[in-house]
Amino acid sequence: MDVVRTGKVVGNEMPVAADVILGRDVRIFQPDLVNLYGCAIGAETKIGAFVEIQKNVSVGERCKISSHSFVCEGVTIEDEVFIGHGVMFTNDIYPRAANEDGTQKTETDWQVVPTTVKRRASIGSNATILPGVTIGEAAIIGAGAVVTSDVPDFAIVAGVPAKVIGDVRERMDSEKK
Repeated sequence: MDVVRTGKVVGNEMPVAADVILGRDVRIFQPDLVNLYGCAIGAETKIGAFVEIQKNVSVGERCKISSHSFVCEGVTIEDEVFIGHGVMFTNDIYPRAANEDGTQKTETDWQVVPTTVKRRASIGSNATILPGVTIGEAAIIGAGAVVTSDVPDFAIVAGVPAKVIGDVRERMDSEKK
């Protein structure tokens, strides 16, 4: 990843946390309306308004993350991935605000469950991605789907919970005819 800076301001005063690593030609369309901290964003990636990308997230090159999406700690997004509007990632299988004794949970009281989105995958608007899944290469997640388990490479999934309904390669072959 080509690092442009790890400071306060990039280009037209793009306000992101000082610990964010931005690759070459990253575009943030509404820089005053994002929340990026502790993450790494690959070259030529585009980020829409009202996007939050938390610490320890890696976003590959030439990705597009549409407005109102939330990418939480523990998510790895490989190159050329499309994230639709309002996509939500989660990283805790059993979230709770308090421990059994009633004390408020801290970072030491739970463990991040990692999620991976493979190269060229596409996630439709308002999809929810539960923790611990891998979304396969070039897979397509339908709008509004809830992904609860791994998605194979080239699969098209939709529904709640998301189920395989097709194969990207078959759709591409039929379009060529």
